[in-house]
Amino acid sequence: MNGRKLLAGAAVLAVAGVCVSSAVRDETFAPPPIVDYGPVRLVAFDSCDNALTELRRAMAPYVSAYGLGGNDRLLTIEGMATDSSAGVAQKSIPDAPTVATPPAQQQEHSTTNVHEQGVDEPDIVKTDGKRVFSITDGKLRVIDVASKAVTGTVDLGERRASQLLVSGDRALVVVDGPGQIMEKMLPPDRPYLPQTGTELVLVDLKALKQIGSLKTDGFYLDARQIGGTARVVVRSQPRLPWVYPNDTMNEAGALRRNKEILQGEPITSWLPRYELDQNGAKSSGTLVDCANVSHPAVHSATSMLTVLTFELSGQLGTGQPVSIVADGDTVYGTDRSLYIADDHRLLPELPGKPPVQRPITTAIHQFDISQAGPPKHVASGDVNGTLLNQYSLSEHDGVLRVATTTGTETRCCWRIQSDVAPQQQQPPQSESFVTTLRRNGNQLTKEGQIGGLGKGERIYSVRFIGKMGYVVTFRQTDPLYTLDLSDPKQPRVTGELKITGYSAYLHPAGDGKLIGVGQEATGQGRTTGTQVSLFDVSNPASPQRLAQYHLPDSNSEAQFDPHAFLYWPPDGTLVIPVAQHKTTFEASSLVLKVEGNQLRETGRIVEPFSQNYGGARRTIVIGDQLWSVSAAGVQVNARNGLAQQAWLPF
Repeated sequence: MNGRKLLAGAAVLAVAGVCVSSAVRDETFAPPPIVDYGPVRLVAFDSCDNALTELRRAMAPYVSAYGLGGNDRLLTIEGMATDSSAGVAQKSIPDAPTVATPPAQQQEHSTTNVHEQGVDEPDIVKTDGKRVFSITDGKLRVIDVASKAVTGTVDLGERRASQLLVSGDRALVVVDGPGQIMEKMLPPDRPYLPQTGTELVLVDLKALKQIGSLKTDGFYLDARQIGGTARVVVRSQPRLPWVYPNDTMNEAGALRRNKEILQGEPITSWLPRYELDQNGAKSSGTLVDCANVSHPAVHSATSMLTVLTFELSGQLGTGQPVSIVADGDTVYGTDRSLYIADDHRLLPELPGKPPVQRPITTAIHQFDISQAGPPKHVASGDVNGTLLNQYSLSEHDGVLRVATTTGTETRCCWRIQSDVAPQQQQPPQSESFVTTLRRNGNQLTKEGQIGGLGKGERIYSVRFIGKMGYVVTFRQTDPLYTLDLSDPKQPRVTGELKITGYSAYLHPAGDGKLIGVGQEATGQGRTTGTQVSLFDVSNPASPQRLAQYHLPDSNSEAQFDPHAFLYWPPDGTLVIPVAQHKTTFEASSLVLKVEGNQLRETGRIVEPFSQNYGGARRTIVIGDQLWSVSAAGVQVNARNGLAQQAWLPF
């Protein structure tokens, strides 16, 4: 990952010859060569002068007549999708004093479906049991549960608000693509490459107004929150004003000029910038100091990750930024550690050299977040292959378990969701592994590894629960592997279940059971529609599927975004949004019950205008009700019987 993640946060990134999206498949060019990073370490720059020298040196081999990379065209790719499951940093700073204590009479309610218990993840809907918060069409709405009425709206205007986190009476809203921050106007022959930006908006939910806004360079990757502390990860690129061949300049001249530009640009061209508006008081400048930037021994200086830390009870500020000269697509965190994974997919090609097909490695950087303040880098390591999403990572008893798929890549972005048969998306010679890593000084060193999972296939879902692991691979059939990880030095496969179709998301259901959401498929691997499976994994040597529900010709957002999945253990209620394509488009919330070893459909929730707005995307439990939230409004149904009780149009 991200998903480590795939509808929210779409962005445009123009880079010469760089493949950028896990949601985009380009058959016209091969991936960049992958550098052999060896043992990965992060070191800090000791001065801005040394930082500038190092960044220029690292980027120099990638400079071409077309900016960066060896391709002879400027490639613009949209949809730089977050692995919706790609995780980020989590705290261990005491909860903010403004977090409200629920009253004794407050009804039980569900929360956002998250990877780690107690570590909240951003989403389009939040609730504290008394209020429901929704972000859609540029508006943050507050719905009162008791009166079933929209009691407040914060209009963010034309800005595309995509995610939110809530702590007490504060909300942090993520706004994608506000446009790059320009320090000065440039002459027309020295244009910057188009860049995206991220804006973070702090909202007072009582006063119903914006009280802070922070714009930063770069693409929003993901965020996490513990108590009143939120951490946000953004990815930025250097702003070097490359020139390109034209009627008055040939390739040799453009290459010579671009090399001059590289050597002439100041350190600020690499460092991300910010614009802060705090209750009308505005400031701007360089977001991070050179002393707060670390880098691996080998890098391309073409991307920078920045982690921002916010106490939502206070002023927004600039987030105590910490940056890494690296790319990243998957971020995972616990209450003590933050991990950022970089599979080097965005490295540009080396000009004048053919693309090299080599196994991809993923670097993993660990940060300590057990103390107040910004995270501190403590260790780095690497594994072969690529991650699927944040669920490919799990820390247990000080050991990091990592599930990856290896293979010689012949195309850039094969981790996609599409109608193309999965067997047509596989890299050749693929194989999946689970590797265990433990911190040893400043290194994440390998403790053990198990391989040979799904040869010729790739991972479709992963879940680690305690000392057990569950991995689904797929090409034509779905092997569900059970793994015993109790001895990190000797992880082992204990069982395997082969069935048609696959599970794209696995969820623990207690009593040795797993719920899987994915697609049924023919024996040849052609998908046929959404399926929900109930697995018995109480005997790791002999996993069984107890029950299956299949909805032909349909898809579910829960397959690629676990936030769309609801499971309520007290009564076994399970809800996922589904879109079914028959003679017409039909969108609904599918309600199932897990009853012992059975899956039973209890009905469908269909919202008004669902054909126009795509139906509800999230469902939450509040007391004995189901609240379904869409772009059109909120519908309230009885949990038992599903009788409609209210419709609140937006």
